[in-house]
Amino acid sequence: MAASNVWRVDLHLHTHYSRDCAVSPQRLIQAARERGLSRIAITDHNSIAGALEAQAIAPDFVIVGEEIKTDSGELLAYFIREEIPAGLSPEETIRRIREQGGVVGVSHPLDQLRREAMGRDVLLRILRQVDCLEVFNARVVWPPDNARALAFAREYGLPGTAGSDAHSVYEVGRAYVEVSPFAGPAQFLEALKQGQAVGRLSTPLVHLISTVNKLRRRSAR
Repeated sequence: MAASNVWRVDLHLHTHYSRDCAVSPQRLIQAARERGLSRIAITDHNSIAGALEAQAIAPDFVIVGEEIKTDSGELLAYFIREEIPAGLSPEETIRRIREQGGVVGVSHPLDQLRREAMGRDVLLRILRQVDCLEVFNARVVWPPDNARALAFAREYGLPGTAGSDAHSVYEVGRAYVEVSPFAGPAQFLEALKQGQAVGRLSTPLVHLISTVNKLRRRSAR
């Protein structure tokens, strides 16, 4: 792909609608533009409120997404219109994403240090229902976990995604996919098939930011 035909897309970002983040949608958009990103997907925990607010500010820049906690790990949904509740099975969550014409991904799938990671056994169970797999997550502490996700995606022929998993402005754009321009979910998936995951790991200290934000929310309540 010629440089002029390449988009940089960070596919995993949070706003203050996630309880472990304090960044406003407007500030997130500003940071993403400053880092040279072409598109972003806002994927708050079990909420699309931040993504909808951001899309209202920048309709052609923001993909509405959600990071959904199922009863067996987390899924990523892209191009959805309605919020999907937490706590459902992966299969039921996927069904609800499909009802909206959305794209199904899996965040940090083989991260051994995160309880929310889906893990290999569940991945194999839902493999035929998944569209793409996050093969680089900038918040992964143990780098081989990203490498294992990439190997899994290649083994089973799944397109790879990448995201900063940003919960702070510092993290925005530390990981992204380089893809050809797209419009809508079908073109997005086609672009991913020829895409390239690019990224740098964030310092493990960023996890302290999430912890502090959670404590602040708890204290405010």
